Amino acid sequence: MDESVLRAMARWPDLPAVYGWLALDRRGRWLIKRERVGNPLVAAFIGRNYERDDRGRWFFQNGPQRVYVALDYTPLVYRFSEGGSAADAPRLECHTGRRVDRIEGAWIDEAGGLLLLTEHGIGIVHDRDLERLLACFTDARGSPLDEERLGAGIEALQRGADSALWFRYRGHAVPVAAIASTDVAGRFGFVQRPVPPAGQEECY
Repeated sequence: MDESVLRAMARWPDLPAVYGWLALDRRGRWLIKRERVGNPLVAAFIGRNYERDDRGRWFFQNGPQRVYVALDYTPLVYRFSEGGSAADAPRLECHTGRRVDRIEGAWIDEAGGLLLLTEHGIGIVHDRDLERLLACFTDARGSPLDEERLGAGIEALQRGADSALWFRYRGHAVPVAAIASTDVAGRFGFVQRPVPPAGQEECY
């Protein structure tokens, strides 16, 4: 977190949290009261001070006040780093700007969305970057797949069936499994819609 935020937390430790004000969509965009945050400096500030609590609720620490985030899908969204080219080895980063070094798991949901578990946590890959990641899918031996085999494997996973697909990223390889979107939050221990305690209003 920013040093100024840590100082504010120490000075005013007991401010009530805010609910229903900030949201994250499945493309990694912040929304305040359903309006997209267009200022990149504000978006970057939110991203630097975005964390989770011990109950699996993700929040933005806005100075001394904790602002809980409503998640459209996952708490993280993965994209290619800015400045990468099609010829580069894939380099991913979170929507918060943190770079990804290690893949720990990979899943395809029923809509064909690719979810990755990294050192930062679980997240959906931005749909516009999926095509560039196709080269990361291999068989168990690390051999590339032709379009037909790759398509068949992804379709099987969308149906909830097993597949022989593997996902390889910067020296790490994991098998790709099927997952239902409705199971993601429970499996990975996060809360999509944090709610205030009884008697507290949703938003200030």
